[in-house]
Parts: sequence; structure tokens; C-alpha cells
Amino acid sequence: EYVKTLAAKVFEINGNLVKIAYPIELFEEGNMPNILSSVAGNIFGLRSLRNIKLLDIIFPEKLLKSFRGPKYGIAGIREILRIYDRPLVGTIIKPKLGLKTEDHARVAYEAWVGGCDIVKDDENLSSQCFNKFEDRVSKTLESRDRAEEETGEKKIYMINVTAETNEMIRRAEYVLSQGGEYIMVDLLTVGFAALQSLREADMPLVIHGHRAGHAAVTKNPKHGVSMRVIAKLARIIGVDQLHVGTVVGKMFETREEVKCNIEALKMDMAGLKPCMPVASGGLHPGLVPALIDIFGKDFVIQAGGGIHGHRNGTIAGARAMRQAVDAVMMGISLKEYAKDHKELAIALETWKI
Repeated sequence: EYVKTLAAKVFEINGNLVKIAYPIELFEEGNMPNILSSVAGNIFGLRSLRNIKLLDIIFPEKLLKSFRGPKYGIAGIREILRIYDRPLVGTIIKPKLGLKTEDHARVAYEAWVGGCDIVKDDENLSSQCFNKFEDRVSKTLESRDRAEEETGEKKIYMINVTAETNEMIRRAEYVLSQGGEYIMVDLLTVGFAALQSLREADMPLVIHGHRAGHAAVTKNPKHGVSMRVIAKLARIIGVDQLHVGTVVGKMFETREEVKCNIEALKMDMAGLKPCMPVASGGLHPGLVPALIDIFGKDFVIQAGGGIHGHRNGTIAGARAMRQAVDAVMMGISLKEYAKDHKELAIALETWKI
């Protein structure tokens, strides 16, 4: 009889929307796999259900406090970069695969000296024969140091440490030993348990979460798990910044969905630090006004082809993106600002703005 007191209870039904309450005693503190096995487990495979989508999870304070959450969050990231009043500008090394280590480091250098704050590995790059992890770390951080010396600006390299859990943690330790300050991880492909192990190592490294594979569970509007839930889980476990969609780029989410994802990263959660949203996927300088309108100033604009695809090369592409951000922050239209900034003018012409 006493077991019935621990049963989950439906407390609201509104059309197809159902809200369910679970007694906190059903969950082990600090164990995200356990929590997900209950609220996002076998129910998805029931024969009697044609569709079901997990839209949100509201966590009680006691459970939230059993996780570390972001080590740095928005404020900590801004302190590291010493940039407080504008969006951060980043790029992804392109082509995503195939570059030798020396060329990878060169492209990163060009992006930094052009004006990018952040350079990121592609999510597909790990330690392939043409670009080994340790060599890439050392050579690209050397390029970072050179770019910082030449520009007088802080520069960040986000190195992809995605791998088997023990190897991933070893790679993160190597990044730290070489003077790196950021790591990135494909959080869904490594799994929430591996992500939690990485965060529990509690290294002084900003964790950038890439959401590769998310659409397998988020894209169907009637079945799966919403990106809002994934964003919450990533933040609770301890990711400092996370891809959330763009609205205006090539990804599928609506404005409402992206705003919902952003809210999940910034809302009050029992004192957990807010997580920096990242916009990435089909972006270019002409989209900056719309992006800032959607995201505000606390986010990362991360463009690959929108920087490297500039007809004058990566340095010019990075300059164009920084010029677009500067224009919007000063309240000047891109077309007006482009009259005196040739890199931006060419970008607007290229992307037909």
C-alpha cells in the first residue's frame, strides 16, 4: 500500500497536453541517467501511444542543487574574454574535415586576426590521421598566442575533445596542460553520463556544448524530446554555452522555439549560473541585425561559410562579421556602415542583402 504514495500522478490535462508530477523520492540526486530513465524512458515505446513528446521538465530545487551546473556561465565567459558589451564573434574551421594540422592552425589564425573572438573545431573533427589531436592543440594554440600578440585582444580556441569518456577527460586534461581555456563536446553523442563525468572532473575549462544529433529527437513536433529539455539538462549538468538554433539560419526551429531554448539557459534555476546561447548554422554578416533582435547581446554568433566564404578570404570575412556587430551595437544600418567598411560591403553584396 505504501508504494502507491510514490506513484506519478497526472495533475492536469488540457487537450493533448498532459502534466505529470513525480515524487522526488523516485530519483537519485546527482544522477541524470536515472532521472531520464524515468521521465523519458520506456513510455516512448508503448504500443498504445502513437505519438508522445516531452516538452519540458521542471526540476525541484533539491535535485537542481545536486548538480554542479555551469562553472563559468555568461558572466565568467565575458570575464575570460574581457568583452562585456556585445555578442561574441566566432567561427568554425572550414572545410570541416581534411585540413592538415598546419593549415587548420593557419585558418584559425586568419579568423582571429580578422576579428573573431572564438575559433571552434568542427563537431566531426577528433583525432584523424590527417589532423591528430595533440598536434592540433599545440599548433593552433600557438596561432592563438600569435593572434593575441598582434591584435591585443583575447582569443579563444574551442577544441573538440569528444571521445570515449576516459579518453575525453584525458584530452581535456591535455588541453589544460597546453594553456587552453575552452573545450567543446558533442554532448548528445557522448551521452549525458559522459558529459556529467567531464563536468565532475571540475577542470578550469569552459565547456562548449554542441548538439550534433539533436534533431533525431527534437525535430518531429509530435514525438520525441524538445530542445528546451535538452538545453535544461545540459545547463544543469554543467555546460557553459550551448547551440540553441538561429531562426534566421539554415536550422529548422521557429522563433518561438529558439526563444524558448534561450529562456531555458537563462531562467532562474536554484542559483545555477546562466548558460551562454550559441547561434550557428547558415549565418553571415547580413543576418546580424535579426540575430541580435532575437538573442540580445549575450550570445555567440558562430559562422562558418559566412566568414570563410567571403570572396577576399577568411580575414576579410571575420572583419565583415565584426563590422556588422559593431554597426548594430552603434545603431547604424548595415548598408550605411558598409559605405566606409569594404569587407562588410562585399559580404552584403555576396549574400544579397
